[in-house]
Amino acid sequence: MAYRHIFIENPAKISMRNKQLLIETDRIHSVPIEDISAVLIESHRSVITAAALSCLGESGVAVYCCDQKHMPCAILTPFSTHSRELSVLKSQLECKEPLKKRLWQSIVQSKISNQAKCLEIVGKTDEALKISAFVEKVQSGDTKNVEATAALKYFPLLFGNTFYRSNDDVINASLDYGYAILRGCIARNLAIYGFQPALGLHHRSELNHFNLADDLIEPFRPLIDLMVVSMEEFHSDEFTSDCKKILFSCLSMESLSGNQHHSVSYAIERSVKSLTRSLSNEKNELCLPELLPLKLHTYE
Repeated sequence: MAYRHIFIENPAKISMRNKQLLIETDRIHSVPIEDISAVLIESHRSVITAAALSCLGESGVAVYCCDQKHMPCAILTPFSTHSRELSVLKSQLECKEPLKKRLWQSIVQSKISNQAKCLEIVGKTDEALKISAFVEKVQSGDTKNVEATAALKYFPLLFGNTFYRSNDDVINASLDYGYAILRGCIARNLAIYGFQPALGLHHRSELNHFNLADDLIEPFRPLIDLMVVSMEEFHSDEFTSDCKKILFSCLSMESLSGNQHHSVSYAIERSVKSLTRSLSNEKNELCLPELLPLKLHTYE
C-alpha cells in the first residue's frame, strides 16, 4: 500500500530509474514509487522529468504543484486507470436525485459530527454539544442548509469570536492549504476508481472540475481545523514552511473509518470505494471518517 507523502521544499531535480523516484538536492534520495501516495513540489526551481511524471501518474500518485504564494494550485491525477471507467460514469449519470440527497445528508451529518468532535478534543465540551445538536436537523439534501448554519457557529467557537473565514491571516491560510491537500488526495482517488470528478452529488458548478471532490471532502475538513487550532506553529504572524510540512502530514494522520483505524489517505480511499458501492447498489453505503485526537498512523 502506498503510504509515503513527500514534501519537496528546496530546489531539486526529480527523475526516475528502475521504479525508484530520484530526488537530487545536495545528495540523491531514492524512494520506491510503489510506496508513494503523494508528492508536493513547492520550490519553483525544481525540475521533474516527463518520465517521472508519467510513472507517477501510472502508479496513481498525486503530484501537487504550488503557485507563487506556495499554495497548492494544480494536481496531476491518473488517467484511465480503472478497468470499468465507462460503467462508473454511467452509474454517476444515472444516479437519481433522492439517492444524491441521502448521500449528501450523510456527508453533512458526518461533517458536523466531526466538527463537534474537534471542539470536544480541544476541551470545549459545552461548545461541542451546541454543534452536535445540528446533526439531527439535517434533512435529506440538507434543504435548510444546516451545514452553513452550523459552520457560522462552529468557527468562532473554535478560533474565537473575532475569527471569520474571510479574514486574511495565518489561520485561514493554513486552513486553505490543508483543505487543498485533502482535496487533491480525494481527486486522485476519484480518478483511480473511474469517477468523473466534475459530476458532484451536491456541488454542481459548471466552472468546477472537482465538484465530487468538494462533496467528499466535507467530513475530512475538521481534521485540518484540529491541526491548526492545536499546534503552536499556527499561532504566529507568519505562515511558515514548518506549517506547510505539518499540514501535508494530514494524509498520514490517524482516522477512524468503518470502526477501523487507518491513515487519512486510506480513509479517503475507503470513502471513494464506498461511493462506488452506493451508486452501484442504489443505496447509501458511504463509509465516512470519524475524527480522532491527532496522531500519526503507524503501519504494523
